[in-house]
Amino acid sequence: MSLIRNVKLIRKLTVKGYKCFSTSVNCNANSAESVVFPGATAPFVVKPELSLPSNNDPIPIYRIMDRNGQILESSQDPNLSKEIVTKMFRDMVLLNTMDKILYESQRQGRISFYMTNSGEEASHVGSAAALSNNDLVYAQYREAGVLVWRGFTISDFIDQCYGNSDDQGKGRQMPVHYGSKKLNFVTISSPLATQTSQAVGAAYALKRRPNNDRCVVTYFGEGAASEGDAHAAFNFAATLSCPVILFCRNNGFAISTPSDEQYKGDGIAGRGVGYGIPAIRVDGTDIFAVYNATKIARDYVLKDNKPIVFEAMAYRIGHHSTSDDSTAYRPAEDLEVWNTVESPITKLKNYLNNRGWWNEDEENDFVKQTRKQILSQISLSEKKLKPNWREMFTDVYCEMPRNIKDQLAEMEDHVSRHKEHYPLANFKSDN
Repeated sequence: MSLIRNVKLIRKLTVKGYKCFSTSVNCNANSAESVVFPGATAPFVVKPELSLPSNNDPIPIYRIMDRNGQILESSQDPNLSKEIVTKMFRDMVLLNTMDKILYESQRQGRISFYMTNSGEEASHVGSAAALSNNDLVYAQYREAGVLVWRGFTISDFIDQCYGNSDDQGKGRQMPVHYGSKKLNFVTISSPLATQTSQAVGAAYALKRRPNNDRCVVTYFGEGAASEGDAHAAFNFAATLSCPVILFCRNNGFAISTPSDEQYKGDGIAGRGVGYGIPAIRVDGTDIFAVYNATKIARDYVLKDNKPIVFEAMAYRIGHHSTSDDSTAYRPAEDLEVWNTVESPITKLKNYLNNRGWWNEDEENDFVKQTRKQILSQISLSEKKLKPNWREMFTDVYCEMPRNIKDQLAEMEDHVSRHKEHYPLANFKSDN
């Protein structure tokens, strides 16, 4: 290529918006010119360099409170009122108590499936307290504490797990797949990470509204972060600049797969840089750290209309679900530590005790009352009728299409001719 043609090409690229880069002082035809590539902006070097993960410091874990409930840095104390902190504690204890009873309910064959939240209560309640109740939540299946904070009642939880006629989901979902339009909590679905890309789409829609004051938060585990949907969500959130908090609960285990076998690199927060997304990592057992960081994250995504990766580090104390036996892949000694001194409930209880805001007798009375209420509700919920079986054909389309109408008619005819084979008395009638 001739010198004159070289100069013309440089001018053409510069006009199009590409910057001229040179190792010499002046960028002219006699220097080592180049252009900034459209795919990345970086300096040139004359020797090859490997960018090794070990060259980068890991993202630090933000913590405010130690295991004794002491605030480590006074400037970081959120200074929440006694009423707010007490509600946080009560909500975590309620969730923990309900988990134990419903887990046993499944073991007794009264419900088909259950998943506990033990060890991660602070990440639920702390983040929920920092969000607006108007913010839209796309959860996975271990964020029940968000619903507790927003007002989902014990009867709401138990009716859903028993799939009766008072279940807001009309008995169509597995247990623990909650949802509440009133509480801006999108119904949980079983496939991993599908909610992440859906959340990004919702955030983009909100962004396009004039004077938008709502953000979206999507919760997922570190195992779900290995799914293709999660990577797509990260990329779309970054490129479309969506106001979404990508909240990863890193509890150490994706079912039976420990995190060191699930991924390499600096956890999930470390992926933020690669996607061009800021990130923050917190101690997920410290409810105040989660609260403060979520406040910061929410302010950022709403002010700048950009996403943020939020990683809450914790430890799943319970089995992954009632289909899992975690004793097969982790030692009991670890559980003992995380279920006592490192428990988020224990840490907050210590904080309350230090402030003189709570005592053992109050806790025991609260647990006793909560257990009584849960057991009473289970007795009621399991006696309620199942939803009308025709519900399986409704609520998908605004107007039921012909093929669905035909299927409904066929089912009605079948049931009427074989009533003796169906427990129709257990289902709500049309009247």
